Amino acid sequence: MKVEKNNVISLIYSLTIPDSEGQTDVVEVVTEEDPMYFIQGISGLPEGFENQIEGLSAGDTFEFVVAPEEGYGEYDEDAVVDLPKSVFQMEDVNQEELLQIGNIIPMTNEDGERMHGQVIEIKDDLVIMNFNHPLAGKEMHFSGQIISVRPATAEEISHGHVHGAGGVHHY
Repeated sequence: MKVEKNNVISLIYSLTIPDSEGQTDVVEVVTEEDPMYFIQGISGLPEGFENQIEGLSAGDTFEFVVAPEEGYGEYDEDAVVDLPKSVFQMEDVNQEELLQIGNIIPMTNEDGERMHGQVIEIKDDLVIMNFNHPLAGKEMHFSGQIISVRPATAEEISHGHVHGAGGVHHY
């Protein structure tokens, strides 16, 4: 069985990105003890990643690069915004604890879309947030191996996620 749309894939990989000096930074390592499971075609993973593993089978290894335009897009300066501190005043929320540099805060934009922003600077009455994906503008280098491939069940496809081993358990 091959990696193709609506199949459940389990795989292991390491993700590295080059830093500004051309050295590689390890961003993530997924091992056989805790492989990643997803449904090909509805995973939410970058299209460039899914395209590269399409057609592989269990046991196949891979090594490829996903360019920013096929990954999380280019870094967008307009996605760095100043928000008034008052936006973060909510009942039962400790604003000092919430507003720490590096914290990622789930928010909703004016169109009702959910997004995540990272606090990058705090001023007297402003919070500077970065809504770019942390890997935006980055060339992602993947190497790994396909562990297993199986057809997704109709229920998994309708729910949009894997059930059972490596997936969501509904009780």
